[in-house]
Amino acid sequence: MGKVTVKEITYGQWGNCIEVSNGIIDLIATLDFGPRIIRFGLVGRENEFFEDKELELTQGGEQFNVFGGGEWHIYGGHRLWHSPEASPRSYYPDNSKVSWTEVENGIKLRPEEEKWNQMQKEIEIIMSPESAKVKVIHRITNTGAWDVEFAPWALSVMAPGGKEIVPQPQRDTGLLGNRILALWPYTKMNDKRVYWGDKFITLQQDPNAEGPFKFGLTNEDGWAAYFNHNNMFVKYYKHNKDGVYPDFGVSYETYTNKFMLEIESLGELKRTAPGETVEHIEEWEIFADVPVPSNDEGEIKAIVSKYIKK
Repeated sequence: MGKVTVKEITYGQWGNCIEVSNGIIDLIATLDFGPRIIRFGLVGRENEFFEDKELELTQGGEQFNVFGGGEWHIYGGHRLWHSPEASPRSYYPDNSKVSWTEVENGIKLRPEEEKWNQMQKEIEIIMSPESAKVKVIHRITNTGAWDVEFAPWALSVMAPGGKEIVPQPQRDTGLLGNRILALWPYTKMNDKRVYWGDKFITLQQDPNAEGPFKFGLTNEDGWAAYFNHNNMFVKYYKHNKDGVYPDFGVSYETYTNKFMLEIESLGELKRTAPGETVEHIEEWEIFADVPVPSNDEGEIKAIVSKYIKK
């Protein structure tokens, strides 16, 4: 019978942190800012998440004066936002301390309220005692005096050098379209990092690439995988085919630049009343010693059939 341990530690340059581990995987979340789940990986192995140790990825400027100044830092790791994206709202500087409480097999993280946005975030982490699995529950409460329309948005910033696989919707809708593909102004359809397959889309993180790349998809299968360090990281979430989603109706988005690659899932876009809380759940899993597949869809399907739960 496995056991989940929770302890406060100092981690790298990030200061006070909280570590959750079952001896197979470990997860570290920041307490001096964020919250960020700054590390997630197999015990004793590489961090599957990117860490912006040089603080190169920041947002700031005059528009941040509404917050009282300061800069927003990506820091790296996994974070919780609300969509649709807007500046400065999305980039609220989360540089203050985070409180935490222990729950069965995990923790709850609670940052200070976003006073200007009038939002209260919370991330609950529940780790399997016996396997390389984690459930991450994201909550956002409207603390303002009027209704606000938004969607919870969970972003995992993956370490460089890996390859992502996203399943294409296969539902037969007859004479009607069966998927939405959202593209951003800087996205080039012929970018060498992306492969538009019949059943899968693959995206390679390239440290030598100059510009960014992003797309969104109605990911009805509710999963995506990232291959790096000879491991496979899988993110699961629930897509509601009848739900309303941001950015033209996509529940999944992915972004890459020369530093990292982001795997992003979104909850439904809803009008939230004062005091109301929305929740968005992801599940993560790591498989060791899984080689990076080529763009051959037969090879990808064989890996998916072996490891991905339906």
